Formats: sequence, C-alpha cells, structure tokens
Amino acid sequence: MSTSATVGKSNRLLQTAYLLSGITILYNLIEGGVSTYFGFQDETLALFGFGIDSFIEVLSAIGITHMIYRMRRSPVEDADRFEKQALRITGISFYILATGLLAGGAINLYSKTQPETTLAGLIISVISIMTMYALYKIKLRTGKSLNSEPIISDANCTKTCFYLSFILLASSGIYEIFHIPYIDAIGGMGISYYAFKEGKEAFGKAKRGSFTCSDDCQDHS
Repeated sequence: MSTSATVGKSNRLLQTAYLLSGITILYNLIEGGVSTYFGFQDETLALFGFGIDSFIEVLSAIGITHMIYRMRRSPVEDADRFEKQALRITGISFYILATGLLAGGAINLYSKTQPETTLAGLIISVISIMTMYALYKIKLRTGKSLNSEPIISDANCTKTCFYLSFILLASSGIYEIFHIPYIDAIGGMGISYYAFKEGKEAFGKAKRGSFTCSDDCQDHS
C-alpha cells in the first residue's frame, strides 16, 4: 500500500475513533440523565449511582476525545496537561461516588429503605449492555487497525461498564421479580466497588501520563 493510501486509511480510522468518542459522550449524557431521574423518582440507589457513574464517564471520554484530536495532527504517546487534569478530576469524582454509594447503601440497609420499582433499571441496564458491547467491539477493531495502544486500552477499559450494567441488571431484575429486601442497596454498594476501581485506574493513568490501562484491564483478544 502506498504512503498516501496508508495516510488516508489512518485518517479515516482516526475520524471513526473521534466519532466513537462523541457517541460515547452523548450516550453517557443521555443515560446519566435518564438513570438519575428514575433513580431519584423510584428511590433506587443502584440506578441513581449508575447514572452518576455515566456522567463521570463523560469526563473520561472528553479526555480521550482530546487525545484523538491530537492524534489527527501528530503521533501521540503520552497524555498532555489537559488530559492528565481530566483524569485526576475523573478519579476524584469516582472516589466521591464510591463513598456516597457505600454510605447510602449502609443507610438504606439500616433504615430498611426499598425502591418503589426497579423496572427502569432493568430496561436501562439491558440497553446499556448492548450499547457498550457494540462500542467496545468497534473501538477495539479501530484501535487494532491503527495499532494504537491508547485507543485499544480505551476500548478494553469500557468493559467495566459491562460489570456495572450487569450489577444493575441483577439487582433490578431480582428486586422487580422477587422483591427481596436490601437487594437494591447491595447493588448500589456493588457499583461503589467498581467506581473505586475506576477512580484508582484514572489516578494511575494520570501518574503514568498515559491513557493506557494497567494490566488488569488489558485484553487484546
């Protein structure tokens, strides 16, 4: 393949990666808004926490979008000052979310608070699983085609969204069908665990000066 053809293909792939980042931001904004609304209305901690997590994911996606913008101009290996700051803010936000969900779960367990319904959480979690899987596969394929470690890592790190979605699916489904007490609070506390892991990962990236994930979120399969 000629040099001009290679450059043209690379530019098209970067445009695809840029578009995927934009879709990720838009989707998380919508998901966050819908989830926090119904989470508050139905008094379901798991869904409300899931929605806040979606908003925080937007901060991370903005950093990735900025990185891809720089990649379209010249090769990028390390995060710049803006991207490092975005990662730190993301990390702090995840830690705050984890603490809030843990405290909220404990309070709900103590006060025996239960949601009115978890039907919205059930629907949102199914939509999220399908959407995140599609984004993960397309991002991974794009990153491999570009031979870009940051984009591949971004794709692989979105797998955490699967875990969060499945926790929401499990807690919402079990409560909606069986109305088992405390399951929503336990689901919220489960989300807090992954929020803490995401916060730790964000600070790790900021320290390394790279969007590359640590070994526990790498998967090139």
